Amino acid sequence: MTKSLFPGFDGLMSLSRREGVDVRPTLLRVLTDLYVQASTHSDDEQRQFVELAMRLIDQVDDATRAAVKARLAVYPATPAPIMQKLGLLAAAEGRRIPLAREIPHAPSAPPAVRTPTEAERRMEATMAMQPNDAAEIHDMFFRADVSERALILHNLAQTPLKAAPRIPTERAKRAIQILEMAAFAGDVESFTLELGDSLILPARVAMQIVDDAGGEALAVAARALDMPSPNFQRILLFFKPEIGTSVTAVYRLSRLYDRLSDRSALVMLAAWRGSTLAVTRAKYQSSLYDGERQRARAGASQTRPAVQPGSAPAVRTGSGGSSER
Repeated sequence: MTKSLFPGFDGLMSLSRREGVDVRPTLLRVLTDLYVQASTHSDDEQRQFVELAMRLIDQVDDATRAAVKARLAVYPATPAPIMQKLGLLAAAEGRRIPLAREIPHAPSAPPAVRTPTEAERRMEATMAMQPNDAAEIHDMFFRADVSERALILHNLAQTPLKAAPRIPTERAKRAIQILEMAAFAGDVESFTLELGDSLILPARVAMQIVDDAGGEALAVAARALDMPSPNFQRILLFFKPEIGTSVTAVYRLSRLYDRLSDRSALVMLAAWRGSTLAVTRAKYQSSLYDGERQRARAGASQTRPAVQPGSAPAVRTGSGGSSER
């Protein structure tokens, strides 16, 4: 009976008995494909399929079992024992396709968090980084070499420090156009002014970014503006001749720029802004300290009179001007 239903099946069974050859997954797949090719089966054919499939289902891997289950789930004449073995539900009355077990409903999603406005993000970021910490990050970055700068930028993405708010899209697009035109014209002054204005940086920091010989600071500033990579490469070629004439330098900075995350650039931008406040505080703190010290010295140097008012007896004079004894 087996030969009439599954031609060549005996040969596969003989092969499966040989040591080191496991054809049971293939056997079950072939068995299932042959069975679903016919829309109806006799009782004898169904019995043969159930006996063979039930034995093989427990002996095959999960991938084969899942593939067989998928084929039999949409087959209207799947025997009930096989459906039970594979965890399939019987078809409801009036339906030909058996249904798989109901998939449990996913837990309800938590309520959506309201996206803060641009003004709220700016207020939240204000003073998020202490000025001294910002100044330390600023100085550490500009003192570092090429490899150290790459490591600093990589680590900034993992820090809990709050990043600066993103530059508004329209403002950033306008800044990118102006910066690119200034780079083509070699106008360093206009380039520096626009960079500082668009990133809300003081002139001292903007000039330091532009004058940076390594180019990493310029890459951070461009990433903070979300500048496309081709625009950044063109600026390197035209605005930075010392970098643009070196294929190695252009390739290195381009690769750094493509790997630089937005968060790293915005955290560094927050450090650049905060470092200015630290410098201002230090400047005025020293002057105030000197003023207090000078006032303290002046107060200590004043000598008290030898005779305090009211401490000496009064000297009486007579009408002729001579003193009375």
